[in-house]
Formats: sequence, structure tokens, C-alpha cells
Amino acid sequence: MKVSSLLLIAVASTAFSLTVVAQEHPSQPPAAGSAGEHRHFEAPPPKNLKVLPKDTTGEQVHEIMHGWAAQLGTECTTCHAVDPNRKMPNGRPALNFADDSKPEKNTARLMYRMMEDVNKNYVSKIEDKDHEGHEGHGKEEAVVTCGTCHRGHVHPPTFVAPKEDHDHDHPAGAAEKH
Repeated sequence: MKVSSLLLIAVASTAFSLTVVAQEHPSQPPAAGSAGEHRHFEAPPPKNLKVLPKDTTGEQVHEIMHGWAAQLGTECTTCHAVDPNRKMPNGRPALNFADDSKPEKNTARLMYRMMEDVNKNYVSKIEDKDHEGHEGHGKEEAVVTCGTCHRGHVHPPTFVAPKEDHDHDHPAGAAEKH
């Protein structure tokens, strides 16, 4: 995977506002504050990366995962199994991020590979005059993200075009010929 793809995912992840309690690293003490306060500790190095580059840091994975969660309308537990042998400092069960037992995790990997393929082999080959950039800012790259289709739903709803957008009685250009 190209670094630009990783950066694109990181940028896309920051485009969404997501309030999720970050899983605390078990070796870190709980932060001071109220019980409902959202805390974030430095993410440990990831294990078992299969689609993201092996040199992706824990912080980068954390940002990417939160971006995906926002785009899919999910939470960490959608793809990650609970580790029954570990508790977080707040008493909640910790997640085993390296565990592959949940089928949703492999589905996410498959969908990520599909998205990368679509961007690399299709979208990147389309000349798009609408995304040429503005006043010397260069070409804006159109890309497909998880949110392109999912729009905040694990199972994207079927798109139904509004009736007024598809007036088959008046084909394009017919009015000009009268």
C-alpha cells in the first residue's frame, strides 16, 4: 500500500467527529477525572496487521480504526473480540485487537482490499474535470472510502433515486430540439 493511501485514510478519519471511549492500555493508570470522561492513552504497537502496512504505528491504527468506525456507524466491538482474561482500569473488559475470531474483522479486511483496488485500478484512471483543484492547489484526487457507500451504516441501505431525478419522458436535450 502506498503511503498516500495510508495518509488518505488518516485524513478521512479526522473528517468525522466521533466520540468513543478509547480503550485504555492496560499498563497505564487511569486518568484523573469523572467516570464518564473520555481518555486516550498512547496506543501500543499493533499486532496481526494483514492489510495495513506492517510499519503502521499504534497511533495511526487508532486514528484509522476510529475513522472506519465513524464511516460505518460501528464501535470497536463490532470487529474486535472481548478478552475475558483482561480488564481495563475502569473495570470494563479489554479487547483483544489481534484476535481474528470475529467474521466482521475479516469482512472489514476484504472490504478494505476492495476499496484499495477500486481507487488504484479504477478511480485513479478517471479524468475528472470537476476535481482539478483551485488556483494553483493542484489536482484533487477523487477517492472511494468506506463512507462512500456505507454512509454511517454497517449494512448500507439500498439507494433509491428520487422520482423527479429520473424523468424518462423528457430525455436530455429533447427540450432544445423543439
